[in-house]
Amino acid sequence: MSTSLLLLIIALIGFIAFLAGRARSFARSGGKLASLHSLPGYHGSYVAIWAMLPALLLLAVWLIAAPIYVDYTVRSSLPEPVQNQGAATVQLALGQVKSVAAGFERLSADELAAIENGSTNMREVLASKGVALAGEGEPYMVQSAQQFNAMRQYSRWLMSAVVLLVSVAGGLYAIRNIDVRFRARNRVERVMLGSLIVASSIAILTTVGIVASMLSEAGRFFTMVSPFEFFFGTVWDPRFAAAGSGGASGQFGLLPLLAGTLYIAFVAMLFAVPIGLFAAIYMAEYASPRLRSTAKPLLEVLAGIPTIVYGFFALVTVGPFLRDISAQLNGLVTGNYQNFIQAQSVITAGIVMGIMLIPFVSSLSDDIITQVPRALRDGSLGLGATRSETVKKVILPAALPGIVGALLLTASRAVGETMIVVLAAGVAARMQLNPLEPMTTVTVKIVNQLTGDLEFTSPQTLVAFALGITLFVITLGLNIYALYIVRKYREQYE
Repeated sequence: MSTSLLLLIIALIGFIAFLAGRARSFARSGGKLASLHSLPGYHGSYVAIWAMLPALLLLAVWLIAAPIYVDYTVRSSLPEPVQNQGAATVQLALGQVKSVAAGFERLSADELAAIENGSTNMREVLASKGVALAGEGEPYMVQSAQQFNAMRQYSRWLMSAVVLLVSVAGGLYAIRNIDVRFRARNRVERVMLGSLIVASSIAILTTVGIVASMLSEAGRFFTMVSPFEFFFGTVWDPRFAAAGSGGASGQFGLLPLLAGTLYIAFVAMLFAVPIGLFAAIYMAEYASPRLRSTAKPLLEVLAGIPTIVYGFFALVTVGPFLRDISAQLNGLVTGNYQNFIQAQSVITAGIVMGIMLIPFVSSLSDDIITQVPRALRDGSLGLGATRSETVKKVILPAALPGIVGALLLTASRAVGETMIVVLAAGVAARMQLNPLEPMTTVTVKIVNQLTGDLEFTSPQTLVAFALGITLFVITLGLNIYALYIVRKYREQYE
């Protein structure tokens, strides 16, 4: 029985259990619902939880443990000469056995018998069924593949039987507990609380796991390269070495990448903040409800455009436009039609990234401005101030903490951008102040260092984790500070 069908049957059993628990509570109350401690719906939910939750937990454990056990058993049954060749060879042989097993499920009985007798070429037969083998296939693989399929089939049917038995048994056990004074509501709410805690724990543990994996690999990098050289170096020249050579040649200075990251994000914010903030003020204070209901969704459509599309827009439109217009301006002034703005430059990336950030600034600032109490607006207007004076001297100062938090959240989004920078700013790691020249960012170099068939054994690849943890710390700091400011603002006006 497939896993999806098994899940469907468990859901059906849970639904039946819910109806049965609800009906039993009605029967126990004798038609007097006031005598029940909990509503019938809670009794039904209690029975459904017992019918589904233990079965689902058992199913999850089985799906994780069974493949491990089957792989271990099949690996142990491989011929001794194969096992004596090392772990890598055994793993490769196990992979081929799995491929052969997958191919056997597509063969007819006659084709399978021909392979068992050795009267046909196993590799050619499996290739005709869409299963490719790395080698010709050894005779022992036939027996191992059959053992693998048999164990997996037996495990699947045993799992189905045990899981369904547990589901039915759980439902029957829960129905027996239904009574007039049974605290079904407390039990159900306790399960819901546990589910919420588990969901929160998964999110937290995922973050911890990401940070731990990055720290472990970054620690390996810093055993090969001095942290002082990395954090204070001014030259980025990793010089890729052969995979597995462990060579530490090259220079891994972070400062050029960090300067490019902050510079491009700064230019993007210079472009996005005025436009987005003015748009938010207009939407919140001046636009009619009809115009606001139409214009705001259209503005927020920009947030849904993939960043690679913005990158193409910069590469095909904005970059060439700035290059050509600079050549024309230079020709009008000096007579030399040589462009002074390169197609790939800081300003190109900053403008396009700023366009991408406009809806973030506008939407967040608009929500914060509209949360300013109406009494402040009415009081200012009642004292004779104009609408513009009210916006400048009352609303914006009141909303300033929240707006600053929104801008910091937007800045963290700009710092982590990759595709726009790759196509609009180039990959040149340099330290310079001219926004008309190309620069690059930390995220771009992370992509560069991890592109291709690489092994995480040399500093040229491990440096990506050091760059990643550095970028993580920067964006985490911005987010924490932004949330602190926003929380302080909300405490003031709630």
